[in-house]
Amino acid sequence: MTRLVFHLVPHTHWDREWYLPEAALRVRLVGMLDDLIARLQRDDTFTHFHLDGQTVLVEDYLRARPAQAPKLAALIRSGRLEVGPWYVLADEQVVSGESLIRNLLVGGRMSERLGRRSGVLYSPDAFGHPAILPDLAREFGLRHVVLWRGVAPSDRVGDAFWWKGPGGNKLFAFHLPPQGYEMGADLPVDREALPAAWQKLRAQLIARSSGPNIPVFVGADHHWVHRDLPLLRGLLAGLEPGNEVRISRVDAAVAALAGSAGSLGEYSGELREPHPSTWVLQGTHGTRAPHKRRNSEIELALERLAAPLVALAGGDDLRASLAFAWTLLLTNHFHDSICGTVSDVVARTMETRFAAVEAAGKELTRRALHRVVGHDPDRARDTPSAWRPRLVLWNPAARPRGGVVIARISAFRRDVIVGPPGDRVPRVGIDPVPSALALGDEVFQLQVIARERTTERLDADRHYPDLDEVEVATVALDAPSIPGLSCVSLRGAHDSARRALDHPVTSAENSLQNGLVSLTLLRSGRIDLVDQLHDERFPGLLEILGVADRGDTYTFCPDGKERVLSPTGPVERRAIASGPLYGALEASWSVRASSGTVNLRLTVQLFAGSPIARCRLHVDNHAQDHRLRVCLPLGLDGEPLTTGAQFGTMIRDRRDIEGSPLEAAVVTVPAHRYAAAMRDHRGLAFMAPGFFEAEWLDGDLHVTLLRSVGQLSRNDLDTRSGHAAWPMPTPLAQCLGGSTVAFALAPVQSVADIPGLWEDAFVPLQPIWLRDATDLAEPGDSIELDGEGLVLSTIKPAEEGDGIVIRCYNSTAHAVQGTLRFGRPRSRAVRVRADEQEPVGISLGNAGRTLTFTAAPHAWVTVVVHS
Repeated sequence: MTRLVFHLVPHTHWDREWYLPEAALRVRLVGMLDDLIARLQRDDTFTHFHLDGQTVLVEDYLRARPAQAPKLAALIRSGRLEVGPWYVLADEQVVSGESLIRNLLVGGRMSERLGRRSGVLYSPDAFGHPAILPDLAREFGLRHVVLWRGVAPSDRVGDAFWWKGPGGNKLFAFHLPPQGYEMGADLPVDREALPAAWQKLRAQLIARSSGPNIPVFVGADHHWVHRDLPLLRGLLAGLEPGNEVRISRVDAAVAALAGSAGSLGEYSGELREPHPSTWVLQGTHGTRAPHKRRNSEIELALERLAAPLVALAGGDDLRASLAFAWTLLLTNHFHDSICGTVSDVVARTMETRFAAVEAAGKELTRRALHRVVGHDPDRARDTPSAWRPRLVLWNPAARPRGGVVIARISAFRRDVIVGPPGDRVPRVGIDPVPSALALGDEVFQLQVIARERTTERLDADRHYPDLDEVEVATVALDAPSIPGLSCVSLRGAHDSARRALDHPVTSAENSLQNGLVSLTLLRSGRIDLVDQLHDERFPGLLEILGVADRGDTYTFCPDGKERVLSPTGPVERRAIASGPLYGALEASWSVRASSGTVNLRLTVQLFAGSPIARCRLHVDNHAQDHRLRVCLPLGLDGEPLTTGAQFGTMIRDRRDIEGSPLEAAVVTVPAHRYAAAMRDHRGLAFMAPGFFEAEWLDGDLHVTLLRSVGQLSRNDLDTRSGHAAWPMPTPLAQCLGGSTVAFALAPVQSVADIPGLWEDAFVPLQPIWLRDATDLAEPGDSIELDGEGLVLSTIKPAEEGDGIVIRCYNSTAHAVQGTLRFGRPRSRAVRVRADEQEPVGISLGNAGRTLTFTAAPHAWVTVVVHS
């Protein structure tokens, strides 16, 4: 008979913030770790403890107990205290792919500095898992994962299976039993009570075991270490003659299981289906939706604006500040936090963190761009007579781009004196706002959208801020084509003969068109969109839908049927701009939700030469306990929905998903950046900066704007049995007041069209007006990516050394040859994993100006280049 090995895995699962704020739980954490360190030091038979896979707990503890650092490091180095590989246990579906990479980079490097990183990807409590997790794990040298939720019941799955990622990587998955990571938490050390408790758990574990090595997790949420684990091990060993009971690390236990497991089933794709014994809690995707949108916008600003500019500008100060901003953002990614299943105190703390990261990102972008173009505010302050205002245009895409840009340009009117005036006399001026801008001999026309008198502050490192009253013009600019990751600076000029525009915007009553698309704002607040190139019509888009929601922060629970929310009065429509470069329409109206009024204001913008309808919907919510969605009837019933995903796409066929006795089936899906459907020449994409919740229903696309709920958890729901957390009121989760949803619509004929359209909508040319510019440098550098289906993910500073990391992914199912082209020669390049390890040299061509590589189907490609 096969000899069994029971691996007792002592651990705690530490929700950093949840129903209590982080500060309160940190008090408990300090006590728990003080006790743990003392126990490990005085008892050599207590050999291992797993600290929940997230190194932020070590960081939190050492802030309170810095003197404990040597003891903690010694335990980690010896392997007795297991830490990492994550920085935080994030929700893996809501955050971006680059955030998951950053999470593992921070956690892994911190673990290595402390002494040793855990060798298993630990995800015991996430509310489902994205399809890319096997590929992510292998990019960090991890071959095993521990998970619980989202695995559909199947004869193929016991306690282990192979999980295959889109890129073809396979990950050995240990699937926790119905009790999850708490399976052994209640095992007593009472000699009378233990046999019955052990036999019940033992039978369950053996029935689902795929091999002779059986992990037994001993711990639970916020639990201190078991009172006497060595005694428990000894008592169990007495109940297991002929078998072995040992205390193990998680990575050792799972590796032993992987090495001894028999034939296993294989999964691919997402893991987010209900299970008869485990909630998956997909209703969280609509909870506190404004937080999720804010997170996506900040992620995007770091990934595609701040990080590339810091990489190009160089400087240890900027690199360190970028790392700080990322790490602070990651503390909002803990799965309860970003999912919205937290107390309102925690939600307020998250808002403060978001504001701090956003401010840091903007300052990083400002300072890095100044370095790239050679702008020195201190030099400018010392030589005001040398000021020559310039509009700098920076292209954050890895391809040449021009087209319409919206910019704010200013002209000095008078000084604003701050502090005691003394004998200072305010300067007064009448500098003109330029009517055109020029690059060399070429003049570019401006369309003035708005003018205002306001104040503007000019900052410099060695001077106090200079506050001026200025006249500001918001203008549309027909920008020249700019190489990828490069910039140009335009000077003020007199208006001249207007250049002929490709597809200028023209307007009629409540409508805009540019020869590519036409938009009509209807009396209902909806819009009609026409793909003018293919004569395809999409009438009645952005219909507002509502339903009462008696659920909680975890679970949607409709009370009645979803219905169209028609305007309660006239829809006020007006034209903001009518072309030729920029056109915009606005509509304002109110609807009556189940328990109150929701005021809506929709702005729709159209640029010359672009097929994208850029939209902003401001939602002023005064209703409680309801869900609000927009509907886009696409007339494509029977076609699948394609949604963006981290590093790729997902095909969403409408199918019946069975619920479970614990939880009703959830038909909404997570989406990143876009959702689109198409047939022949007819297709439309809904695009957003990052994450959103969608549903595909009979050819109609539904997108969640918000879920308003007022309880952390309820136990009286039709769609879930039992409490998912300790109940408490969450009035902030009602999402009362104003929030803005940014999105874009565009006709598409192929999924391959979408990444470029999305980039144009949400990572456009960046205009920076430098009123105090003196002598700006022409950067002369550029980075461009060629290759069918290759999508740029980020450009960032290398974690070590002075290299620049460039990461893209292959969005196609076939191998692609890619080429990176540089404006300035590079001296060397290596291809690395996402963890920037295992470098393999790559030859540079064209005197250091090109780099050629092959991207396998759905693979990620990360290279480090050096000047």
